Amino acid sequence: MKIVSINVGLPHEIRYRGKTVTTSIFKAPVSGRVRVSRLNVEGDRQSDLTVHGGFDKAVYVYPAEHYGFWRKELPDVALLWGAFGENFTTEGLLESTIHIGDTLRIGSAEFVVTQPRMPCFKLAIRFDRADMLKRFLQSGRTGFYLRVSQEGEVGAGDATTLVARDDHAIAVADIVALYTADGPNQDLLRRASALPALPDGWRDYFRKRLWEPDA
Repeated sequence: MKIVSINVGLPHEIRYRGKTVTTSIFKAPVSGRVRVSRLNVEGDRQSDLTVHGGFDKAVYVYPAEHYGFWRKELPDVALLWGAFGENFTTEGLLESTIHIGDTLRIGSAEFVVTQPRMPCFKLAIRFDRADMLKRFLQSGRTGFYLRVSQEGEVGAGDATTLVARDDHAIAVADIVALYTADGPNQDLLRRASALPALPDGWRDYFRKRLWEPDA
């Protein structure tokens, strides 16, 4: 498991369907080692802090393994590392095998896996496709967010070490599946609604879904 690329970007304004939108989704790889603080990767900044960033979404991870799938799905799009707005493009960290609450060490920093990435309309802007949000979520290839539990420095090529497994053993992919269709997964839904490492908003949402399961 390792970091393939570290990608950063600052807010800038673009025109989209007649409106001016401020976004940080356009990121590019950087060389050398960068500092990771509690809220940001050095050189990176989120645009809309009401839905992006914060302690539980300080760093966004996207597996390099997914790029092959998207290159087939989007053959006319140039997909360089960072194309999905991720800070860390990784190898060996998949949604099906990484659990919410797992602790990872990368370089001199440590991180805790907190939640999957739920796409917003800015992903559609990035790819100039209205259907991109639906395709992204249905693919299950969402990536996930990290909380910075120990600040430090990271660089492309750094090994990623799984320091501790969360005892609840709920994978990122499990949370995505519950979000899209929770009806047949009531037991898992109850477990997720009490998962300590999952942010409050997610747990509250799943508690409500216990009373309103999908048909």
